[in-house]
Amino acid sequence: MVRENNVQHTPRSPLPPASTTEDAALLTQVKLGDERAMADLYDRYSRVVYSVALRVLRDPSAAEDILQEIFMQIWRSPDSFIETRGSLGGWLAVVARNRTIDALRRRRPMDSTSDIDLASSYNLADEAERQRMMDKARGILHTLPTEQRKTLEMAFFDGLTHAEIAEMTGNPLGTVKTRIRSALITIRKALQA
Repeated sequence: MVRENNVQHTPRSPLPPASTTEDAALLTQVKLGDERAMADLYDRYSRVVYSVALRVLRDPSAAEDILQEIFMQIWRSPDSFIETRGSLGGWLAVVARNRTIDALRRRRPMDSTSDIDLASSYNLADEAERQRMMDKARGILHTLPTEQRKTLEMAFFDGLTHAEIAEMTGNPLGTVKTRIRSALITIRKALQA
């Protein structure tokens, strides 16, 4: 419904399909302040505007608000429709669609975000603790003697066996095992502290 100066217009019987010249004539009369011409435009196109708004918003009250806004825009500024760009009905459908999308964007969420549980595949507290331990272990690795650190990295990060490390470094197998064992003991003690 369009309300101007407390005059309420309700749709009367549907008008026959409009021609471009009839719409132009009605708009010309609206420019002159003819309420009857405005009522005819409303009767002709209110269903189109309302149905587009309702389809997007899924809220009858909000769709009525959009309907009223659009027809008030025509009443106040009938020059906003440019005849050479297409039919008035098509233009009104596009305006209704755009207005409803804008209305959706302006809506505030109805639920408080603090009330929404977000599913997570892992425990964030455990992940934070694991990350803290990794950072600490990295720091400890950098304090190890160079030979122990390199041997430990080859075993754990490169996936080499003790024999492969001994062969690559030219160190005896017992030395490789001792370095790895000493490095692990140092790391364990540092992590427990």
